[in-house]
Amino acid sequence: MNEKYLTINAGSSSLKFSLYEANGKEIVNGLIEKIGNDDSGYTLKFDDKKIEKQMLIRNHTEAVNAMISELLENKFIISKDEIKGIGHRVLHGGEKYSDSVLIDEEVIKTIKDLTKLGPLHHPGEIAGIESMIKFFPGVPQIAVFDTAFHQTMPKQNFMYAIPYLWYKEHGVRKYGFHGTSHKYITEVMKKHYNKEDVNLIICHIGSGASISAIKNGKCYNTSMGLTPVDGLVMGTRCGAIDPSIVEYICKEANITVEQAVEILNKKSGLFGLCGKNDFRDVENLAKNGDKNAQIALAIFKKSIIDYIAQYYFQLNGEIDALVFTAGIGENAINLRRDIVNSISKPMRILLDEKENDKISRGKEKTSGIISTDSSSFEVVVVPTNEEFMILKDTYDIANKYYIEQKEKQKVL
Repeated sequence: MNEKYLTINAGSSSLKFSLYEANGKEIVNGLIEKIGNDDSGYTLKFDDKKIEKQMLIRNHTEAVNAMISELLENKFIISKDEIKGIGHRVLHGGEKYSDSVLIDEEVIKTIKDLTKLGPLHHPGEIAGIESMIKFFPGVPQIAVFDTAFHQTMPKQNFMYAIPYLWYKEHGVRKYGFHGTSHKYITEVMKKHYNKEDVNLIICHIGSGASISAIKNGKCYNTSMGLTPVDGLVMGTRCGAIDPSIVEYICKEANITVEQAVEILNKKSGLFGLCGKNDFRDVENLAKNGDKNAQIALAIFKKSIIDYIAQYYFQLNGEIDALVFTAGIGENAINLRRDIVNSISKPMRILLDEKENDKISRGKEKTSGIISTDSSSFEVVVVPTNEEFMILKDTYDIANKYYIEQKEKQKVL
């Protein structure tokens, strides 16, 4: 029987999944969306083909049931017994988890306890985990935390200048996110330079965006904070702002704190500035003379440059590479050009215009070095692969579990 592995990324009203062979080849991926709504449905993609269906899916248990039915009906799996491991992306591991773990009752309880730190994400993720455990009893399920990679930050980089009691009793500190992406890029660059102690500045620039400083192969600092709304300007998130704005706008606009935070998460950033959150739409508006879009782009670029400069100095200027990754970082040729040209003189790097122009979706290349040989460090474009990291941890931990079970049987 073929061994197969599932990766699950559950949201409050969605469930993304991918099915893999043991060798890492993706068989099919799917998205079940608008769970709980009358217009719910799902899409499966495989071999340049697509299956789309509309049906009422009232909760995550029904979403999992629909997923399994499609996998069986289309013979992506012959039996549920083929599934040997299931990896779940989980937003917040707090200080408890610095790596991926096998899910048991204690882990589920901890994830539930950490919902206070991930109120927008954890309910859907917990529902996804519990639904999968129900349908796949005995199959090892693995939690892969977005925060885990950043747990190597020194205290001076993760602490806020707040009453220490807030940290000790309530866990208020910087945690960072996009950890699976930053970890993946770090591992790729270790292989690129054939050494473990790489120093990097990684720019994960997508609709959600974060920058990390990697020192001696480990996370030294990162831009996101207690929640993913901190740090860079993003598609719909405001990034770092004066916290007093929340109190002020609540009084002025007569809204609640919860409403203000919702706006800062979902209606701010590029969207708040110019009405569009897709970077390509913002660029097009700016090219056509829209002043708000032009300002939005300028603010977006500035926020990235500010963090690159900050981390460059924190690493004492001793870096191997500046890496652009994620949807915008991998494809926005003009953005990369503008950022590199802005830091060119103080950081002694030069952009290779021709190489930069070759790298984008639909272009000649998807990765490569975009700095000249005379630069003090390399500027590199590397496609991220968070699913690979989730799959790798799932495979490793699941197989360790099976080995341990066999050893227990021998003892018995």
